[in-house]
Amino acid sequence: MAFHAEGLVAIVLFYVLILAVGIWAAWKNKNSGVSESGDRSESIMVGGRDIGLFVGGFTMTATWVGGGYINGTAEYVYLPGYGLAWAQAPFGYALSLVVGGLFFAKPMRSRGYVTMLDPFQQIYGKRMGGLLFIPALMGEIFWSAAILSALGATLSVIVDININMSVVISAMIAIFYTLVGGLYSVAYTDVVQLFCIFLGLWISVPFALSNPAVSDIGITAKQVNNQTSWLGKIEPEDKWLWADNFFLLMLGGIPWQVYFQRVLSSSSATYAQVLSFIAAGGCLVMAIPSVLIGAIGASTDWNQTTYGSLAPKDRDESDMILPIVLQHLCPPYISFFGLGAVSAAVMSSADSSILSASSMFARNIYQLAFRQSASDREIVWVMRLTIFVFGALATAMALLTGSVYGLWYLSSDLVYVIIFPQLLSVLFVKGTNTYGSVAGYIFGLLLRIGGGEPYLKLPPFIYYPGWVTQERIHHLTGEKEYFVQQRFPFKGVSMLASFLANVAFSYLTKYLFESGMWSHKYDFLDAVHNKEMMEKATLVSNHDNIILSEMAPVKQAIGASLAGTFTNTAVPSDDDDGESSPEAFHNEN
Repeated sequence: MAFHAEGLVAIVLFYVLILAVGIWAAWKNKNSGVSESGDRSESIMVGGRDIGLFVGGFTMTATWVGGGYINGTAEYVYLPGYGLAWAQAPFGYALSLVVGGLFFAKPMRSRGYVTMLDPFQQIYGKRMGGLLFIPALMGEIFWSAAILSALGATLSVIVDININMSVVISAMIAIFYTLVGGLYSVAYTDVVQLFCIFLGLWISVPFALSNPAVSDIGITAKQVNNQTSWLGKIEPEDKWLWADNFFLLMLGGIPWQVYFQRVLSSSSATYAQVLSFIAAGGCLVMAIPSVLIGAIGASTDWNQTTYGSLAPKDRDESDMILPIVLQHLCPPYISFFGLGAVSAAVMSSADSSILSASSMFARNIYQLAFRQSASDREIVWVMRLTIFVFGALATAMALLTGSVYGLWYLSSDLVYVIIFPQLLSVLFVKGTNTYGSVAGYIFGLLLRIGGGEPYLKLPPFIYYPGWVTQERIHHLTGEKEYFVQQRFPFKGVSMLASFLANVAFSYLTKYLFESGMWSHKYDFLDAVHNKEMMEKATLVSNHDNIILSEMAPVKQAIGASLAGTFTNTAVPSDDDDGESSPEAFHNEN
Protein backbone atom coordinates (compact mmCIF):
# COMPACT_ATOMS: atom_id res chain seq x y z
CA MET A 1 0.00 0.00 0.00
CA ALA A 2 1.38 3.36 -0.99
CA PHE A 3 1.85 6.26 1.35
CA HIS A 4 -0.91 8.84 0.84
CA ALA A 5 0.33 12.38 1.42
CA GLU A 6 -3.16 13.80 0.86
CA GLY A 7 -4.57 11.60 3.60
CA LEU A 8 -1.88 12.66 6.02
CA VAL A 9 -2.57 16.34 5.23
CA ALA A 10 -6.31 15.80 5.85
CA ILE A 11 -5.65 14.18 9.23
CA VAL A 12 -3.23 16.92 10.26
CA LEU A 13 -5.82 19.58 9.38
CA PHE A 14 -8.49 17.84 11.47
CA TYR A 15 -6.12 17.49 14.41
CA VAL A 16 -4.97 21.11 14.23
CA LEU A 17 -8.60 22.26 14.15
CA ILE A 18 -9.53 20.21 17.20
CA LEU A 19 -6.42 21.25 19.12
CA ALA A 20 -7.07 24.92 18.32
CA VAL A 21 -10.68 24.68 19.52
CA GLY A 22 -9.57 22.96 22.73
CA ILE A 23 -6.99 25.65 23.52
CA TRP A 24 -9.42 28.43 22.60
CA ALA A 25 -12.11 26.96 24.90
CA ALA A 26 -9.61 26.77 27.75
CA TRP A 27 -8.57 30.40 27.24
CA LYS A 28 -12.13 31.66 26.78
CA ASN A 29 -13.34 30.00 29.96
CA LYS A 30 -10.22 30.15 32.10
CA ASN A 31 -12.08 31.94 34.89
CA SER A 32 -15.53 30.49 34.25
CA GLY A 33 -17.09 28.41 36.96
CA VAL A 34 -14.48 29.38 39.54
CA SER A 35 -16.28 30.34 42.69
CA GLU A 36 -15.32 33.12 45.06
CA SER A 37 -13.35 30.62 47.11
CA GLY A 38 -11.30 29.80 44.03
CA ASP A 39 -12.36 26.19 43.46
CA ARG A 40 -10.57 25.71 40.18
CA SER A 41 -10.51 21.92 40.56
CA GLU A 42 -14.30 21.68 40.63
CA SER A 43 -14.51 23.97 37.63
CA ILE A 44 -12.34 21.50 35.72
CA MET A 45 -14.58 18.63 36.83
CA VAL A 46 -18.05 20.10 36.30
CA GLY A 47 -17.42 23.31 34.37
CA GLY A 48 -19.02 25.66 36.89
CA ARG A 49 -22.45 24.05 36.38
CA ASP A 50 -23.12 26.36 33.44
CA ILE A 51 -23.18 23.99 30.47
CA GLY A 52 -26.27 24.85 28.43
CA LEU A 53 -28.36 22.95 25.90
CA PHE A 54 -26.28 23.47 22.76
CA VAL A 55 -22.83 22.48 24.02
CA GLY A 56 -24.34 20.08 26.55
CA GLY A 57 -26.34 18.23 23.92
CA PHE A 58 -23.28 17.84 21.69
CA THR A 59 -20.92 16.74 24.43
CA MET A 60 -23.35 14.22 25.92
CA THR A 61 -24.01 12.75 22.47
CA ALA A 62 -20.28 12.58 21.75
CA THR A 63 -19.84 10.68 25.02
CA TRP A 64 -21.26 7.59 23.30
CA VAL A 65 -20.78 8.38 19.61
CA GLY A 66 -17.10 7.58 19.42
CA GLY A 67 -14.86 5.39 17.31
CA GLY A 68 -16.12 2.17 18.89
CA TYR A 69 -19.74 3.21 18.35
CA ILE A 70 -19.54 4.02 14.63
CA ASN A 71 -17.07 1.24 13.78
CA GLY A 72 -18.87 -1.35 15.88
CA THR A 73 -22.30 -0.54 14.44
CA ALA A 74 -21.00 -0.87 10.87
CA GLU A 75 -19.23 -4.13 11.76
CA TYR A 76 -22.31 -5.86 13.17
CA VAL A 77 -24.54 -4.78 10.28
CA TYR A 78 -21.91 -6.20 7.89
CA LEU A 79 -21.21 -9.50 9.70
CA PRO A 80 -22.99 -12.56 8.23
CA GLY A 81 -25.29 -14.12 10.79
CA TYR A 82 -25.65 -10.91 12.78
CA GLY A 83 -26.81 -7.92 10.74
CA LEU A 84 -28.87 -4.96 11.91
CA ALA A 85 -30.79 -7.14 14.36
CA TRP A 86 -27.61 -7.56 16.42
CA ALA A 87 -26.36 -3.97 16.07
CA GLN A 88 -27.74 -3.13 19.50
CA ALA A 89 -25.57 -0.14 20.43
CA PRO A 90 -27.67 2.64 18.80
CA PHE A 91 -30.97 1.65 20.42
CA GLY A 92 -29.37 0.33 23.59
CA TYR A 93 -27.42 3.50 24.35
CA ALA A 94 -30.30 5.73 23.26
CA LEU A 95 -32.61 4.00 25.74
CA SER A 96 -29.83 4.18 28.33
CA LEU A 97 -29.84 7.96 28.02
CA VAL A 98 -33.64 8.05 28.24
CA VAL A 99 -33.69 5.90 31.39
CA GLY A 100 -30.83 7.93 32.85
CA GLY A 101 -32.68 11.16 32.16
CA LEU A 102 -35.96 9.91 33.60
CA PHE A 103 -34.68 8.39 36.83
CA PHE A 104 -31.04 9.22 37.59
CA ALA A 105 -30.17 12.68 36.25
CA LYS A 106 -32.46 14.67 38.53
CA PRO A 107 -31.50 13.16 41.92
CA MET A 108 -27.79 13.25 41.08
CA ARG A 109 -27.80 16.85 39.84
CA SER A 110 -30.22 18.29 42.40
CA ARG A 111 -28.21 16.98 45.35
CA GLY A 112 -25.10 18.80 44.14
CA TYR A 113 -22.76 15.86 43.67
CA VAL A 114 -19.50 16.43 41.81
CA THR A 115 -18.69 12.88 40.65
CA MET A 116 -20.61 9.63 40.29
CA LEU A 117 -18.80 8.17 43.32
CA ASP A 118 -19.97 10.89 45.72
CA PRO A 119 -23.23 9.18 46.78
CA PHE A 120 -21.37 5.90 47.36
CA GLN A 121 -18.87 7.55 49.68
CA GLN A 122 -21.64 9.50 51.36
CA ILE A 123 -23.66 6.38 52.20
CA TYR A 124 -21.12 3.55 52.27
CA GLY A 125 -17.96 5.36 53.33
CA LYS A 126 -14.58 6.17 51.88
CA ARG A 127 -13.26 2.63 51.74
CA MET A 128 -16.26 1.30 49.82
CA GLY A 129 -16.06 4.29 47.50
CA GLY A 130 -12.47 3.33 46.78
CA LEU A 131 -13.50 -0.26 46.06
CA LEU A 132 -16.18 0.91 43.61
CA PHE A 133 -13.61 3.17 41.97
CA ILE A 134 -11.78 0.08 40.65
CA PRO A 135 -14.39 -1.15 38.10
CA ALA A 136 -15.23 2.46 37.21
CA LEU A 137 -11.55 3.20 36.47
CA MET A 138 -11.11 -0.05 34.56
CA GLY A 139 -14.05 0.79 32.35
CA GLU A 140 -12.78 4.27 31.48
CA ILE A 141 -9.14 3.24 30.86
CA PHE A 142 -9.91 0.10 28.85
CA TRP A 143 -12.50 2.00 26.80
CA SER A 144 -9.94 4.68 25.94
CA ALA A 145 -7.35 2.02 25.07
CA ALA A 146 -9.79 0.11 22.87
CA ILE A 147 -10.78 3.11 20.77
CA LEU A 148 -7.17 4.31 20.44
CA SER A 149 -6.27 0.83 19.22
CA ALA A 150 -9.12 1.00 16.69
CA LEU A 151 -7.86 4.38 15.52
CA GLY A 152 -4.40 2.99 14.77
CA ALA A 153 -5.89 0.19 12.69
CA THR A 154 -8.16 2.63 10.83
CA LEU A 155 -5.36 5.00 9.94
CA SER A 156 -3.19 2.14 8.73
CA VAL A 157 -5.95 1.02 6.35
CA ILE A 158 -6.33 4.33 4.55
CA VAL A 159 -3.06 6.26 4.72
CA ASP A 160 -0.56 3.50 5.54
CA ILE A 161 1.24 5.40 8.27
CA ASN A 162 2.86 3.90 11.32
CA ILE A 163 0.17 2.67 13.71
CA ASN A 164 2.15 3.43 16.85
CA MET A 165 2.87 6.96 15.76
CA SER A 166 -0.77 7.69 14.90
CA VAL A 167 -2.00 6.38 18.27
CA VAL A 168 0.60 8.33 20.25
CA ILE A 169 -0.03 11.61 18.42
CA SER A 170 -3.81 11.28 18.76
CA ALA A 171 -3.52 10.55 22.47
CA MET A 172 -1.09 13.43 23.04
CA ILE A 173 -3.45 15.93 21.42
CA ALA A 174 -6.43 14.73 23.47
CA ILE A 175 -4.38 14.73 26.69
CA PHE A 176 -2.96 18.18 26.01
CA TYR A 177 -6.21 20.09 25.55
CA THR A 178 -7.83 18.14 28.40
CA LEU A 179 -4.93 19.15 30.66
CA VAL A 180 -5.28 22.79 29.64
CA GLY A 181 -9.03 23.27 29.74
CA GLY A 182 -10.68 20.37 31.55
CA LEU A 183 -14.39 19.91 30.90
CA TYR A 184 -14.69 23.15 28.92
CA SER A 185 -12.12 22.03 26.35
CA VAL A 186 -13.64 18.55 26.18
CA ALA A 187 -17.15 19.97 25.70
CA TYR A 188 -16.30 22.48 22.99
CA THR A 189 -14.10 20.07 21.05
CA ASP A 190 -17.00 17.61 21.21
CA VAL A 191 -19.08 20.11 19.21
CA VAL A 192 -16.46 20.18 16.45
CA GLN A 193 -15.84 16.44 16.56
CA LEU A 194 -19.50 15.50 16.34
CA PHE A 195 -19.97 17.86 13.40
CA CYS A 196 -16.95 16.28 11.67
CA ILE A 197 -18.30 12.77 12.22
CA PHE A 198 -21.74 13.65 10.86
CA LEU A 199 -20.46 15.53 7.83
CA GLY A 200 -17.59 13.15 7.03
CA LEU A 201 -19.67 9.99 7.05
CA TRP A 202 -22.69 11.44 5.27
CA ILE A 203 -20.48 12.80 2.48
CA SER A 204 -18.98 9.33 2.02
CA VAL A 205 -22.25 7.35 1.90
CA PRO A 206 -23.57 8.56 -1.52
CA PHE A 207 -20.22 7.86 -3.21
CA ALA A 208 -20.06 4.36 -1.73
CA LEU A 209 -23.66 3.61 -2.70
CA SER A 210 -23.05 4.65 -6.32
CA ASN A 211 -19.99 2.42 -6.73
CA PRO A 212 -20.59 -0.19 -9.51
CA ALA A 213 -19.47 -3.01 -7.21
CA VAL A 214 -22.29 -2.29 -4.76
CA SER A 215 -25.71 -3.91 -5.22
CA ASP A 216 -28.94 -2.18 -4.22
CA ILE A 217 -29.03 -2.36 -0.43
CA GLY A 218 -32.82 -2.47 -0.57
CA ILE A 219 -32.58 -5.77 -2.42
CA THR A 220 -29.78 -7.26 -0.32
CA ALA A 221 -31.79 -6.49 2.80
CA LYS A 222 -34.24 -9.19 1.69
CA GLN A 223 -32.36 -11.49 -0.66
CA VAL A 224 -29.08 -13.38 -0.44
CA ASN A 225 -26.48 -11.75 -2.67
CA ASN A 226 -22.85 -12.18 -1.69
CA GLN A 227 -23.86 -13.18 1.81
CA THR A 228 -26.89 -13.34 4.08
CA SER A 229 -29.33 -10.43 4.45
CA TRP A 230 -27.77 -7.47 6.25
CA LEU A 231 -30.97 -7.01 8.27
CA GLY A 232 -30.09 -10.18 10.14
CA LYS A 233 -32.32 -12.19 12.43
CA ILE A 234 -32.47 -13.48 15.97
CA GLU A 235 -32.60 -17.25 16.20
CA PRO A 236 -34.93 -18.69 18.88
CA GLU A 237 -32.02 -20.23 20.79
CA ASP A 238 -30.27 -16.82 20.92
CA LYS A 239 -33.18 -14.72 22.20
CA TRP A 240 -32.00 -14.72 25.83
CA LEU A 241 -28.44 -13.92 24.79
CA TRP A 242 -29.75 -11.02 22.70
CA ALA A 243 -31.88 -9.74 25.58
CA ASP A 244 -29.00 -10.05 28.04
CA ASN A 245 -26.70 -7.97 25.81
CA PHE A 246 -29.41 -5.40 25.18
CA PHE A 247 -30.09 -4.80 28.87
CA LEU A 248 -26.33 -4.60 29.42
CA LEU A 249 -26.23 -1.66 27.01
CA MET A 250 -29.42 -0.03 28.24
CA LEU A 251 -28.80 -0.22 32.00
CA GLY A 252 -25.03 -0.69 31.98
CA GLY A 253 -24.67 2.52 29.98
CA ILE A 254 -25.92 4.58 32.93
CA PRO A 255 -23.32 4.20 35.75
CA TRP A 256 -20.42 5.85 33.91
CA GLN A 257 -18.63 8.98 35.07
CA VAL A 258 -18.50 10.26 31.48
CA TYR A 259 -22.32 10.42 31.53
CA PHE A 260 -22.71 11.87 35.01
CA GLN A 261 -19.97 14.43 34.40
CA ARG A 262 -22.29 15.96 31.79
CA VAL A 263 -25.31 15.60 34.06
CA LEU A 264 -23.55 17.28 36.97
CA SER A 265 -22.19 20.10 34.79
CA SER A 266 -25.70 21.06 33.63
CA SER A 267 -27.10 24.34 34.85
CA SER A 268 -30.10 22.66 36.51
CA ALA A 269 -31.58 19.25 37.19
CA THR A 270 -34.23 19.85 34.55
CA TYR A 271 -31.58 20.72 31.98
CA ALA A 272 -29.70 17.55 32.90
CA GLN A 273 -32.79 15.54 32.01
CA VAL A 274 -33.36 17.43 28.77
CA LEU A 275 -29.72 16.92 27.74
CA SER A 276 -30.12 13.18 28.23
CA PHE A 277 -33.15 13.11 25.94
CA ILE A 278 -31.40 15.24 23.29
CA ALA A 279 -28.37 12.94 23.37
CA ALA A 280 -30.62 9.88 22.98
CA GLY A 281 -31.94 11.29 19.71
CA GLY A 282 -28.41 12.27 18.70
CA CYS A 283 -27.16 8.71 19.18
CA LEU A 284 -29.82 7.34 16.84
CA VAL A 285 -29.20 9.97 14.17
CA MET A 286 -25.42 9.52 14.28
CA ALA A 287 -25.78 5.74 13.85
CA ILE A 288 -27.59 5.99 10.49
CA PRO A 289 -24.48 6.46 8.28
CA SER A 290 -22.72 3.61 10.10
CA VAL A 291 -25.69 1.31 9.47
CA LEU A 292 -25.67 2.29 5.78
CA ILE A 293 -21.92 1.70 5.48
CA GLY A 294 -22.32 -1.74 7.06
CA ALA A 295 -25.12 -2.52 4.61
CA ILE A 296 -22.95 -1.29 1.72
CA GLY A 297 -20.13 -3.58 2.83
CA ALA A 298 -22.54 -6.54 2.92
CA SER A 299 -23.81 -5.68 -0.58
CA THR A 300 -20.42 -5.33 -2.26
CA ASP A 301 -18.78 -7.74 -4.69
CA TRP A 302 -15.25 -7.21 -3.40
CA ASN A 303 -13.74 -8.97 -6.40
CA GLN A 304 -14.64 -5.89 -8.43
CA THR A 305 -12.78 -3.53 -6.10
CA THR A 306 -9.15 -2.75 -5.38
CA TYR A 307 -9.52 -4.60 -2.06
CA GLY A 308 -9.14 -8.02 -3.68
CA SER A 309 -11.05 -11.23 -4.25
CA LEU A 310 -11.49 -12.14 -0.58
CA ALA A 311 -14.14 -10.20 1.35
CA PRO A 312 -13.18 -8.52 4.65
CA LYS A 313 -15.00 -11.23 6.61
CA ASP A 314 -12.75 -13.84 5.00
CA ARG A 315 -9.64 -11.91 6.03
CA ASP A 316 -10.80 -11.46 9.64
CA GLU A 317 -11.07 -7.71 8.98
CA SER A 318 -14.80 -7.27 9.63
CA ASP A 319 -14.03 -4.89 12.48
CA MET A 320 -12.50 -2.47 9.95
CA ILE A 321 -15.36 -2.56 7.44
CA LEU A 322 -16.02 1.18 7.81
CA PRO A 323 -12.51 2.39 6.83
CA ILE A 324 -12.33 -0.34 4.16
CA VAL A 325 -15.53 0.95 2.54
CA LEU A 326 -14.17 4.50 2.67
CA GLN A 327 -10.89 3.40 1.13
CA HIS A 328 -12.05 1.13 -1.67
CA LEU A 329 -15.53 2.37 -2.59
CA CYS A 330 -15.05 6.15 -2.39
CA PRO A 331 -12.79 8.59 -4.28
CA PRO A 332 -9.51 9.30 -2.42
CA TYR A 333 -10.39 12.83 -1.35
CA ILE A 334 -13.71 11.57 0.08
CA SER A 335 -12.10 8.67 1.93
CA PHE A 336 -9.58 11.03 3.53
CA PHE A 337 -12.38 13.29 4.74
CA GLY A 338 -14.20 10.30 6.18
CA LEU A 339 -10.99 9.21 7.89
CA GLY A 340 -10.78 12.59 9.58
CA ALA A 341 -14.31 11.98 10.86
CA VAL A 342 -13.30 8.62 12.36
CA SER A 343 -10.25 10.17 14.02
CA ALA A 344 -12.42 12.93 15.48
CA ALA A 345 -14.82 10.32 16.81
CA VAL A 346 -12.03 8.54 18.62
CA MET A 347 -10.70 11.65 20.31
CA SER A 348 -14.20 12.74 21.35
CA SER A 349 -14.45 9.58 23.46
CA ALA A 350 -10.85 9.28 24.63
CA ASP A 351 -10.65 12.77 26.14
CA SER A 352 -13.94 12.29 28.02
CA SER A 353 -12.88 8.99 29.57
CA ILE A 354 -9.46 10.28 30.63
CA LEU A 355 -10.99 13.37 32.28
CA SER A 356 -13.63 11.25 34.02
CA ALA A 357 -11.07 8.84 35.48
CA SER A 358 -8.84 11.67 36.74
CA SER A 359 -11.83 13.50 38.28
CA MET A 360 -12.86 10.44 40.30
CA PHE A 361 -9.31 9.79 41.48
CA ALA A 362 -8.53 13.39 42.45
CA ARG A 363 -11.78 13.95 44.33
CA ASN A 364 -12.94 10.61 45.69
CA ILE A 365 -9.63 8.88 46.29
CA TYR A 366 -7.02 11.57 46.87
CA GLN A 367 -9.11 14.35 48.43
CA LEU A 368 -11.95 12.60 50.30
CA ALA A 369 -10.16 9.39 51.26
CA PHE A 370 -6.61 10.57 52.01
CA ARG A 371 -6.21 14.36 52.00
CA GLN A 372 -9.34 16.15 53.18
CA SER A 373 -7.19 19.17 53.97
CA ALA A 374 -5.72 19.34 50.45
CA SER A 375 -5.76 22.80 48.90
CA ASP A 376 -7.58 23.52 45.68
CA ARG A 377 -4.27 24.10 43.90
CA GLU A 378 -3.04 20.72 45.08
CA ILE A 379 -6.18 18.98 43.73
CA VAL A 380 -5.74 20.73 40.36
CA TRP A 381 -2.18 19.41 40.08
CA VAL A 382 -3.28 15.91 41.09
CA MET A 383 -5.90 16.06 38.33
CA ARG A 384 -3.35 17.20 35.77
CA LEU A 385 -0.93 14.48 36.80
CA THR A 386 -3.57 11.75 36.63
CA ILE A 387 -4.87 13.00 33.26
CA PHE A 388 -1.36 12.47 31.94
CA VAL A 389 -0.87 9.13 33.74
CA PHE A 390 -4.23 7.64 32.74
CA GLY A 391 -3.81 8.92 29.18
CA ALA A 392 -0.36 7.36 28.97
CA LEU A 393 -1.68 4.11 30.47
CA ALA A 394 -4.50 3.90 27.90
CA THR A 395 -2.03 4.63 25.09
CA ALA A 396 0.40 1.97 26.30
CA MET A 397 -2.39 -0.61 26.51
CA ALA A 398 -3.54 0.30 22.98
CA LEU A 399 -0.02 -0.32 21.67
CA LEU A 400 1.07 -3.30 23.74
CA THR A 401 -2.02 -5.32 24.67
CA GLY A 402 -3.52 -7.58 22.03
CA SER A 403 -6.69 -8.30 24.03
CA VAL A 404 -7.65 -4.71 24.85
CA TYR A 405 -11.19 -5.18 23.52
CA GLY A 406 -11.65 -8.24 25.70
CA LEU A 407 -10.53 -6.25 28.73
CA TRP A 408 -13.03 -3.52 27.91
CA TYR A 409 -15.90 -5.99 27.41
CA LEU A 410 -15.19 -7.55 30.79
CA SER A 411 -14.78 -4.22 32.61
CA SER A 412 -17.99 -2.81 31.08
CA ASP A 413 -19.79 -5.94 32.30
CA LEU A 414 -18.41 -5.30 35.79
CA VAL A 415 -19.70 -1.73 35.66
CA TYR A 416 -23.13 -3.17 34.87
CA VAL A 417 -23.24 -5.98 37.43
CA ILE A 418 -21.50 -4.11 40.28
CA ILE A 419 -21.93 -0.34 39.99
CA PHE A 420 -25.45 -0.16 38.55
CA PRO A 421 -27.14 -2.09 41.41
CA GLN A 422 -25.12 -0.06 43.92
CA LEU A 423 -26.31 3.16 42.27
CA LEU A 424 -29.91 1.94 42.45
CA SER A 425 -29.45 1.22 46.14
CA VAL A 426 -27.92 4.54 47.19
CA LEU A 427 -30.44 6.63 45.26
CA PHE A 428 -33.69 4.73 45.68
CA VAL A 429 -33.44 2.16 48.52
CA LYS A 430 -33.51 3.58 52.02
CA GLY A 431 -31.39 1.89 54.66
CA THR A 432 -28.73 0.06 52.66
CA ASN A 433 -25.34 0.04 54.34
CA THR A 434 -21.71 -0.88 53.79
CA TYR A 435 -22.16 -4.55 54.67
CA GLY A 436 -24.81 -4.93 51.99
CA SER A 437 -22.65 -3.03 49.53
CA VAL A 438 -19.70 -5.38 50.09
CA ALA A 439 -21.95 -8.42 49.74
CA GLY A 440 -23.46 -7.09 46.51
CA TYR A 441 -20.00 -6.34 45.15
CA ILE A 442 -18.79 -9.90 45.85
CA PHE A 443 -21.92 -11.58 44.49
CA GLY A 444 -21.86 -9.58 41.26
CA LEU A 445 -18.12 -10.08 40.74
CA LEU A 446 -18.15 -13.86 41.29
CA LEU A 447 -21.25 -14.54 39.19
CA ARG A 448 -19.92 -12.47 36.27
CA ILE A 449 -16.33 -13.76 36.34
CA GLY A 450 -17.72 -17.25 36.79
CA GLY A 451 -19.38 -17.04 33.38
CA GLY A 452 -16.00 -16.63 31.65
CA GLU A 453 -14.96 -14.23 28.88
CA PRO A 454 -14.17 -15.68 25.42
CA TYR A 455 -12.39 -12.50 24.26
CA LEU A 456 -9.81 -12.96 27.03
CA LYS A 457 -9.87 -16.77 26.71
CA LEU A 458 -11.03 -16.81 30.33
CA PRO A 459 -12.76 -20.17 30.92
CA PRO A 460 -15.93 -20.27 33.02
CA PHE A 461 -16.12 -22.01 36.38
CA ILE A 462 -19.91 -21.56 36.51
CA TYR A 463 -21.74 -23.29 33.66
CA TYR A 464 -25.15 -21.65 33.42
CA PRO A 465 -28.16 -23.48 31.91
CA GLY A 466 -28.07 -23.68 28.12
CA TRP A 467 -24.30 -23.28 27.68
CA VAL A 468 -22.81 -24.60 24.45
CA THR A 469 -19.33 -25.11 23.02
CA GLN A 470 -18.77 -23.01 19.91
CA GLU A 471 -16.13 -23.29 17.20
CA ARG A 472 -14.34 -20.27 15.77
CA ILE A 473 -12.21 -20.65 12.61
CA HIS A 474 -9.54 -18.10 11.76
CA HIS A 475 -9.89 -17.68 8.02
CA LEU A 476 -6.28 -16.74 7.31
CA THR A 477 -4.58 -19.45 9.37
CA GLY A 478 -7.31 -22.10 9.32
CA GLU A 479 -6.87 -22.60 13.07
CA LYS A 480 -9.88 -23.74 15.05
CA GLU A 481 -10.66 -22.31 18.44
CA TYR A 482 -13.27 -23.64 20.84
CA PHE A 483 -14.96 -21.58 23.52
CA VAL A 484 -17.96 -21.80 25.85
CA GLN A 485 -20.90 -19.56 24.99
CA GLN A 486 -23.31 -18.83 27.83
CA ARG A 487 -26.78 -18.45 26.29
CA PHE A 488 -28.38 -17.98 29.68
CA PRO A 489 -28.79 -14.26 30.57
CA PHE A 490 -26.19 -14.55 33.31
CA LYS A 491 -25.10 -10.90 33.16
CA GLY A 492 -28.57 -9.67 34.00
CA VAL A 493 -28.95 -12.35 36.67
CA SER A 494 -25.59 -11.31 38.16
CA MET A 495 -26.76 -7.69 38.30
CA LEU A 496 -30.06 -8.63 40.00
CA ALA A 497 -28.25 -10.92 42.44
CA SER A 498 -25.87 -8.09 43.32
CA PHE A 499 -28.79 -5.73 43.97
CA LEU A 500 -30.75 -8.23 46.05
CA ALA A 501 -27.64 -9.17 48.04
CA ASN A 502 -27.03 -5.51 48.85
CA VAL A 503 -30.59 -4.99 50.11
CA ALA A 504 -30.82 -8.32 51.95
CA PHE A 505 -27.49 -8.11 53.76
CA SER A 506 -28.07 -4.43 54.61
CA TYR A 507 -31.37 -5.14 56.34
CA LEU A 508 -30.05 -8.34 57.89
CA THR A 509 -27.06 -6.63 59.52
CA LYS A 510 -29.28 -3.71 60.53
CA TYR A 511 -31.65 -6.10 62.29
CA LEU A 512 -28.88 -8.11 63.96
CA PHE A 513 -27.12 -5.04 65.37
CA GLU A 514 -30.22 -3.09 66.37
CA SER A 515 -31.94 -6.06 68.00
CA GLY A 516 -28.88 -6.67 70.16
CA MET A 517 -28.20 -10.14 68.74
CA TRP A 518 -24.83 -8.82 67.63
CA SER A 519 -22.92 -6.38 69.80
CA HIS A 520 -22.13 -3.00 68.28
CA LYS A 521 -18.47 -3.62 69.03
CA TYR A 522 -18.52 -6.07 66.10
CA ASP A 523 -19.68 -3.33 63.73
CA PHE A 524 -16.13 -3.03 62.40
CA LEU A 525 -17.24 -1.01 59.36
CA ASP A 526 -19.12 1.39 61.67
CA ALA A 527 -22.03 1.22 59.24
CA VAL A 528 -25.05 0.40 61.45
CA HIS A 529 -26.31 2.81 64.10
CA ASN A 530 -29.47 3.21 66.10
CA LYS A 531 -32.87 3.38 64.44
CA GLU A 532 -33.02 7.15 64.50
CA MET A 533 -29.72 7.42 62.62
CA MET A 534 -30.71 4.72 60.14
CA GLU A 535 -33.76 6.76 59.19
CA LYS A 536 -31.48 9.49 58.00
CA ALA A 537 -30.59 9.63 54.34
CA THR A 538 -26.91 9.44 55.23
CA LEU A 539 -24.94 7.25 57.58
CA VAL A 540 -22.69 9.59 59.50
CA SER A 541 -19.48 8.30 61.05
CA ASN A 542 -16.58 10.07 62.63
CA HIS A 543 -14.24 7.49 61.18
CA ASP A 544 -15.21 6.54 57.69
CA ASN A 545 -18.45 7.87 56.26
CA ILE A 546 -18.84 11.32 54.79
CA ILE A 547 -21.64 13.70 55.63
CA LEU A 548 -23.03 15.86 52.89
CA SER A 549 -21.45 19.03 54.23
CA GLU A 550 -18.08 17.43 53.57
CA MET A 551 -18.89 16.76 49.93
CA ALA A 552 -17.63 20.19 48.91
CA PRO A 553 -20.62 21.19 46.74
CA VAL A 554 -20.17 23.52 43.81
CA LYS A 555 -22.34 26.57 43.65
CA GLN A 556 -23.44 27.42 40.16
CA ALA A 557 -21.11 30.11 38.92
CA ILE A 558 -22.07 31.39 35.52
CA GLY A 559 -18.96 32.23 33.58
CA ALA A 560 -18.22 33.98 30.35
CA SER A 561 -19.10 31.09 28.07
CA LEU A 562 -19.17 31.40 24.32
CA ALA A 563 -20.87 34.76 23.80
CA GLY A 564 -23.54 33.68 26.30
CA THR A 565 -25.13 31.58 23.56
CA PHE A 566 -24.43 28.17 25.00
CA THR A 567 -24.90 29.02 28.65
CA ASN A 568 -28.19 28.72 30.46
CA THR A 569 -28.18 31.80 32.62
CA ALA A 570 -31.89 31.99 33.36
CA VAL A 571 -33.29 28.69 34.45
CA PRO A 572 -35.82 27.86 37.13
CA SER A 573 -34.14 27.20 40.45
CA ASP A 574 -34.02 23.67 41.73
CA ASP A 575 -34.95 25.02 45.14
CA ASP A 576 -38.52 24.04 44.34
CA ASP A 577 -37.45 20.44 44.80
CA GLY A 578 -35.84 21.20 48.11
CA GLU A 579 -32.72 19.42 46.84
CA SER A 580 -30.76 22.09 45.09
CA SER A 581 -27.66 21.51 47.15
CA PRO A 582 -26.18 18.96 49.50
CA GLU A 583 -26.88 21.25 52.44
CA ALA A 584 -30.55 21.44 51.52
CA PHE A 585 -30.75 17.68 51.19
CA HIS A 586 -29.00 17.22 54.52
CA ASN A 587 -31.26 19.68 56.31
CA GLU A 588 -34.33 18.11 54.76
CA ASN A 589 -33.48 14.89 56.46
